[in-house]
Amino acid sequence: MPKRRKVTNLLGLAVLSTVLFQPMHPYEMAAVMRERGKDRDMNVKWGSLYTVVQNLEKHGFLEVVHSDRQGARPERTVYRITEAGRQEMVDWVSELLASTEEEQPRFRAGLSIMGVVGPREATRLLGLRVAALEKQLAAERAELTALRERMHPFFLMEADYGLTLREADLGWVRELHRQLADETLPGLDLWHRFYDTGVLPPELVPPADGG
Repeated sequence: MPKRRKVTNLLGLAVLSTVLFQPMHPYEMAAVMRERGKDRDMNVKWGSLYTVVQNLEKHGFLEVVHSDRQGARPERTVYRITEAGRQEMVDWVSELLASTEEEQPRFRAGLSIMGVVGPREATRLLGLRVAALEKQLAAERAELTALRERMHPFFLMEADYGLTLREADLGWVRELHRQLADETLPGLDLWHRFYDTGVLPPELVPPADGG
């Protein structure tokens, strides 16, 4: 079971990994993380960056190196990772790699009550999803190809993983869409009957507990 962390925002982990080899001020951290595509790997809320950095300092994971001001620009505080921050980062990454956590994507929620829109509309909507996934997948493949020309494969594992998941998603949805369009989906006649009459066929009534 994942332990309760002092800083729970994954942006904190991105910050620790960004300053691992070089002290930086928050503006520089954001620039480096954008360059490395961290906002594609995790849900990054850039507006909370300064708060996350302050929390990391508060708990001893970052420490101030110095502050400077250039002309009329706001003062910039440069931070570096502490030994406690290194240990926290390693522990956090170890947890993410080894443990599993149930995720509930929005698409899964839609599938769970897809019956309410009817087979024909579901076919149309899934066709739109297939087209959108194909477009996204093409863009990701092109981006990854460009990254391979200037980055070592070691730094592209998360992109490869994301691409594999997208391909699996597209393959699954494409097959469901095909079965709906060909009217070969098991139980499709029952779905039509339910949508046309508003009455749930007995075959689709969930069994009672213990039954």
